[in-house]
Amino acid sequence: MSYEVTVEPTGDVIEVEEGQTILDAALRQGVWLPFACGHGTCATCKVQVLEGEGDLGNASPFALMDMEREEGKVLACCCTPESDMVIEADIDVDDDFAGYPVEDFIGTVTEISDLSPTIKGILFELDKPMAFQAGQYINLKLPGVEGSRAFSIANKPSDATTLELHVRLVPGGAGTTYLHQQLEVGDTLDVSGPYGQFFVRKSDDQGVIFIAGGSGLSSPQSMILDLLEEGGSRPITLLQGARNVAELYNRTLFENLDREFANFTYVPALNAPEEGDDWQGFTGFVHEAAQAHFNGRFDGNKAYLCGPPPMIDAAITTLMQGRLFERDIHMERFVTAADGAEEQNRSALFKRI
Repeated sequence: MSYEVTVEPTGDVIEVEEGQTILDAALRQGVWLPFACGHGTCATCKVQVLEGEGDLGNASPFALMDMEREEGKVLACCCTPESDMVIEADIDVDDDFAGYPVEDFIGTVTEISDLSPTIKGILFELDKPMAFQAGQYINLKLPGVEGSRAFSIANKPSDATTLELHVRLVPGGAGTTYLHQQLEVGDTLDVSGPYGQFFVRKSDDQGVIFIAGGSGLSSPQSMILDLLEEGGSRPITLLQGARNVAELYNRTLFENLDREFANFTYVPALNAPEEGDDWQGFTGFVHEAAQAHFNGRFDGNKAYLCGPPPMIDAAITTLMQGRLFERDIHMERFVTAADGAEEQNRSALFKRI
């Protein structure tokens, strides 16, 4: 059994299978709905039900308050229709967003490497090509791990049957522990994607600044490789932050790109270099490196940030102090399954006619 869900104000109609969430059905049919966490804790995918009924699913009471439930609001990532529905969503899709439908893939592990003491590079061969925009991410299903885990794609879109992931070991994290300690070459995993709205606004010909920290380098790597492959002369700058040389992974790749492409500049920064590092580059945090490299002025650029929340917060402050407007700053935001997990979420039926 399936239900029709009409999305206003666009008028898009999607077919939702019994037990399937509105968000999952929409993304798989190329209909964009705003979302972030995907599991009921952030409220980004909140929509208004105009007609029909359904099950609220595991929507957090903090993301969907009692008053909102009574008003007929639902979270598209949790709600499963019980009838045909009409919903109203706040849809604001950038013209540069391609909107590739989410599909399912089987990924076979072809290589596992140590990128840093805490980050592994994992290469998959997909069973069919994946169309995606540089900067987007995928979900992995892992044996014995509840739910799915999101990882940014590090390869460029033209490598359509390849999937490169940079996975940082999270202490106590079931998903990353499995990938670091149990995954082997030849294993297969279920993959779905692409997801996300972190991508380069290519219609804007301003310079591009990437600020990355830790395994947050994966999305900028994909974006940079894609931009350089397409050609053009717009200036591209990557500022990569790490604690020490051992954690400054893929340094050689970007140093080589810096030498090969006149419009690409690589600026690594270490905030705690070790004695044996013999570090001659910038010492300090990556937002400080950005401020020094651009002499405190960032206007005339678009910035893309990816990394730990404290790094992103510091970078935003620095960029805005340097006259870069909010509309020109883009970042990758993830809300983990652990966020809000201590709260007792509830499921309830609603009805709006």
